[in-house]
Amino acid sequence: MGTHIVEKILSEHLVSGELKTGNEISIRIDQTLTQDATGTMAFLQFEAMGLDRVQNELALSYVDHNTVQVGFENADDHDYLRTVAARYGAVFSRPGNGICHQLHLERFGIPGKTLLGSDSHTPTGGGIGMIAMGAGGIDVAVAMGGGPFYMTAPRVVRIELTGQLRPWVSAKDVILKVLSVFGTKGNVGTIFEYGGEGVLTLDVPQRATITNMGAECGVTTSVFPSDERTRAFMKAQGREADWRELKADDDARYDDVVEINLSELEPLMAAPHSPGNIMAVKELSGQRVDQVCIGSCTNSSYADLRIVAEILKGKSVSTHVSLGIAPGSREVMLMLAREGYLADLIQSGARILESACGFCIGNHLSPGSDAVSLRTSNRNFEGRSGTQSAQVYLVSPETAALAAVEGVFADPLSQSPNSYPAVEMPSQFLVDDSLFLFPPEDGSAIKVKRGPNIGDPPANRKLPDHIIGEASIKVGEKITTDHIMPAGQRLKFRSNIPAYAEYVFEHVDSQFPSRAAELRNVGKHNMIIAGASYGQGSSREHAALCPMYLGVKAVIAVSIERIHMANLFNFGILPLLFVHEEDYGRIDQGDQLELGDIRNRIGEQEVTLVNLTKDIEIPLKAGYSSRQQQLLLAGGLLNYTREQSI
Repeated sequence: MGTHIVEKILSEHLVSGELKTGNEISIRIDQTLTQDATGTMAFLQFEAMGLDRVQNELALSYVDHNTVQVGFENADDHDYLRTVAARYGAVFSRPGNGICHQLHLERFGIPGKTLLGSDSHTPTGGGIGMIAMGAGGIDVAVAMGGGPFYMTAPRVVRIELTGQLRPWVSAKDVILKVLSVFGTKGNVGTIFEYGGEGVLTLDVPQRATITNMGAECGVTTSVFPSDERTRAFMKAQGREADWRELKADDDARYDDVVEINLSELEPLMAAPHSPGNIMAVKELSGQRVDQVCIGSCTNSSYADLRIVAEILKGKSVSTHVSLGIAPGSREVMLMLAREGYLADLIQSGARILESACGFCIGNHLSPGSDAVSLRTSNRNFEGRSGTQSAQVYLVSPETAALAAVEGVFADPLSQSPNSYPAVEMPSQFLVDDSLFLFPPEDGSAIKVKRGPNIGDPPANRKLPDHIIGEASIKVGEKITTDHIMPAGQRLKFRSNIPAYAEYVFEHVDSQFPSRAAELRNVGKHNMIIAGASYGQGSSREHAALCPMYLGVKAVIAVSIERIHMANLFNFGILPLLFVHEEDYGRIDQGDQLELGDIRNRIGEQEVTLVNLTKDIEIPLKAGYSSRQQQLLLAGGLLNYTREQSI
């Protein structure tokens, strides 16, 4: 029996475990990436582990999130990241160089390699044939030190692409179609592998758009074959020597196969407030639009923005629309400038933004009150834009550009097919690596700079014999990491856990931090009660780290998403699931709860929660692997790593 791409790559990198669906395995990580919103803590944890030098093949430290430097905090973080990278052997990407996923695809992605990043959209690398996964910063720190990454051997779903996209239909519409099929929950432990004749019609940036937003389905990652289209992209980047062919065997078997005919797709969008809320653009034709934002790691490639420039050329942005455009990398910006397309964008009335994450994470260009904002980014969670009342729709660059000019939702298929500005991939990209700082061979003499906002990573205590405390908050379904730890203006506190912890659940229950801290300070434990898909969204480990700091010992939920589940283990917080979903309704906020003799029962498949307030017992699923048990007993990965050698 043949093998598919996922099995080929994982088999080459397998360190422990059997590659059988559902088993815990560990794999060798070739490349790692961090970004400045998560990277400061990741490198602090790397230092705290006592490691002297990066051990994996390539470690990249990108600065692309906290680039709006109001106050000293972000600038100090950047100085820390620059000096710590030089000290320990990582490549540092300076502010202004671009967004980590776009840059990594252009300059460092290699087919068949593994990539672990402290950002949930690391699966962008699957567009070039990598197994690229998001994880918490501490997992990345361990991988930088040469340690393996633990994961569940995945269920592999083949998405068979047939046909070819019509003019005015784009790769963004492909992944929105995938989201309409799979939704945003119920896909934990799955990898999407794309195949079929339709793959040959998509270039690498288009494939990367699709793998990037696979993260919104909750899958571990997504991957495309490495073929002649991949080779052409790498040749244009001057990296053809790194190319290798990678494809599934004809008789490879999959857990499921889903077919999507590219020829039948139409322009789609994700309506507020979920990437899985899919509808056709034509359904809202004629309705007013207030803001358009084009860019982010999803749609900021040279081809994407050249198409936008062609649409806007000779036209003016509608008088009531604010249009912002963020090229994904300095390379893209330079090419647009030298070829005149940047002038076309500026002439139209667009505001040219820094090559950074910016508006996607609510760090600038927040919409007005109740505004309708069309964005080419990948998430439209409520309030993520920085404006709680904004209505954010996720669309393709084509849909966004037309709306900017017309001031309303406009169906791209209403345009003439002959007027579509199809763009071929350049035979040669404008390569300029001058903003990458490569480390010296020996950085031991380099002094790492730490500003006053940068603290040590807090360590948890070992798991207590009994967890006795309170349901200090009860939340509903689809609570994202944005709900747990807000980004935007709060990002600058990522390296200062006591300060950042003051904003846990800020837009859900602003009293939670003080309530949790008060319980912690009198020796009681906090427990979070949640519905389905708790912790979906970004990889931000602070959504576990800050609750841990506030004394949270357990999260009890209907279901928990993959990266957040791993982060709970990493910080010594028990992730527990209701055996019976209806038991979620048997716990109220403020109820007194007990998990008795938990250190001795940690290896059981089920444990019993006693609701002391209601005098009832509730069964909960545990079923941890031996490694996960050790993490919980130690109080998290940092404690465990200090006790063990990697």
